[in-house]
Amino acid sequence: MEEIDSITKLPLLSPRGDLDGDQTPRFLLGRSSVYSFASYASLFVPDADDIAPIKGCRDFFKEFMAESRKLWILAGPAIFTSICQYSLGAVTQTFAGHLGSLELAAFSVENSIIANFCFGILLGMGSALETLCGQAFGAGQIDLLGVYMQRSWIILNCTGLMLMLLYIFAAPFLRLIGQTEDISREAGKLAVWMIPQLFAYAMNFPIAKFLQSQSKIMAMAWISAAAFALHTLFSWLLMLKLGWGLAGGALVLNLSWWFIVLAQLVYILSGTCGEAWSGFSLRAFKNLWGFVKLSLASAVMLCLEIWYYMLLVLFAGYLKNAEVAVDALSICTNIVGWAVMVSVGCNAAISVRVSNELGAAHPRTAKFSVLVVVLTSFVIGLFFSLILIIFRKEYPSLFTNSEEIKKVVNGLTPLLATCLLINNIQPALSGVAIGAGWQAVVAYVNIGCYYVCGVPLGLIMGYKLDMGVTGIWIGMLGGTVIQTLVLMWMAYKTNWNKEASIAGKRIKQWGGEADHAAEADEESVV
Repeated sequence: MEEIDSITKLPLLSPRGDLDGDQTPRFLLGRSSVYSFASYASLFVPDADDIAPIKGCRDFFKEFMAESRKLWILAGPAIFTSICQYSLGAVTQTFAGHLGSLELAAFSVENSIIANFCFGILLGMGSALETLCGQAFGAGQIDLLGVYMQRSWIILNCTGLMLMLLYIFAAPFLRLIGQTEDISREAGKLAVWMIPQLFAYAMNFPIAKFLQSQSKIMAMAWISAAAFALHTLFSWLLMLKLGWGLAGGALVLNLSWWFIVLAQLVYILSGTCGEAWSGFSLRAFKNLWGFVKLSLASAVMLCLEIWYYMLLVLFAGYLKNAEVAVDALSICTNIVGWAVMVSVGCNAAISVRVSNELGAAHPRTAKFSVLVVVLTSFVIGLFFSLILIIFRKEYPSLFTNSEEIKKVVNGLTPLLATCLLINNIQPALSGVAIGAGWQAVVAYVNIGCYYVCGVPLGLIMGYKLDMGVTGIWIGMLGGTVIQTLVLMWMAYKTNWNKEASIAGKRIKQWGGEADHAAEADEESVV
C-alpha cells in the first residue's frame, strides 16, 4: 500500500496548470490490478505514443498523411452508412409519390415534421455516447462501453415514451400548425403506424456510438447496405405490387430500422466486441442524472443546428411569390442535404479520433487531428462548390422544368456554393466539440450565433431591406459563419493537455471509479 500511496501522490499539473514537462502522461490501466481504476486518474508515466512536436514541413506532411488515413478509415464507412440510412425514408417517399398526391404529401409531412423532429432529439441525446465511449475506449476502460450504452438505452427509451405523444396526437398538431384537414388526417394516421420506428431510433443511436467508438464502422456499413437493398425491394412489393399503399410503406420502414437494430445487436452479442460487451449490468442504472445532463446538452446542441435551416424554408413561405421561393430553396436544401452526408462522416470520424486520443492522454494527437479534419473538410467543400459554380446553368434542370425556378436557383448558386463550403467545415468542428465533451458550451454558442444573430439578421435583410430569399439566406448564413469562427477559436485556444486530464476525471466520475472500487471490495470480502 505504501507503494500505491506514493504513486497516487505524483503531481498531475504544473503551477501553470499544464501537465508537467514537455511529455504528456499516459494512463496505466489493467483489470488484473485490484487498484487499477481506483488510482486511475493518478497513474501517469511519460507517453511515447503521442505524436512528437512538429518541427518542419517534412514532419507536418508525414503526420498529416498518417492522420488522414486514420480519419478516412472511419469517415468512409460512416458516410456510406449515413447515405444508406438517409435513403430509407427517401425510397419510401419516392414510392409514396406513385400512390397519389395526398399519400406523398402525408408521408412528406410525417417524415419531415414528426419523424425528423424526434430523430433530431434522439440523435442529439445519443451523441453524448460519442464523448463517453470514445474517451473510455481511448483510456483502455473497454468494459465501460457496454454500461454506457445501456444507460443511454434507458434514457433514450424514456424520452421516446414522451415523444410518442407527438405521434399519437400528430393529426391535431398538424392542424394547429396550418396543414390541411386531409393531409393532417392521413399524416396523423401514418404517424401512429410509425411509432415502432421511434423506438428503433432510441435503440439504434446508442448502438451506433458504441460501435463507432471502437472503429467498428464497417459492420454498420454492411448492415445498412443490406437494410437499404431489402427495404427498396419490399417497399416496391408491398406498396405498389400488392397495393398495400402507405400501410405497406410504414410496415417496411419500421421493419428496416428494426432490422438494423437487431443485426447490430447480434453482431455485438456474438462476442466480436470483446470486453466492451460483458452482458447486461445493474451499473447501467447508476449515475443516470449525469448522463441525462450531457444527453440533454447534446440534444440541444444538435437540434439547434438541425432546426436552424428548417426556419429558412419557413421564412421563405411568407415572401411574395412564396411558391417559387420555397421551390428554389427546396432544391438548394436538397443539394445541401446530400452534401451533408459527407460532412456527417467527417463529424463521426473526428469525434471518435478526438475522444479516443483524449481518453488515451494524447493531447498533441487530438489537437493535430482537429487541424487535419478542418483542412480536409475545407478541400471537400471547395470541390463541391466549384462543381456547382461550373455547372450553375445545367444542374437546376435536374430538379425542375420551370424556367422561373431555374432562374432563381441560378441566382442562388453563389450563395449555395458558399453554404456548402461552410457547412462542410462546421459539422467537423461540431464533431470536435462532441469528442471533447463541450456540448453544453456549444449549445449556448449556437443560441447566440444562430438565433440571436443569424435569424434577426436574415429577417431584417429579407423583409426590411426587401432582399427576399437571398437576404434571408445571407443573414442566416452569417450566423453559421460566426458559429464556425467561434468553434475554430475555441479549438485553437483550448489547452489540450487539460482536456486530456478532464477526460480522465470524466471517466472516473461517470464510469465508475466507485463501481470498480466496490467490485474490488466485494472480491476481497469473498
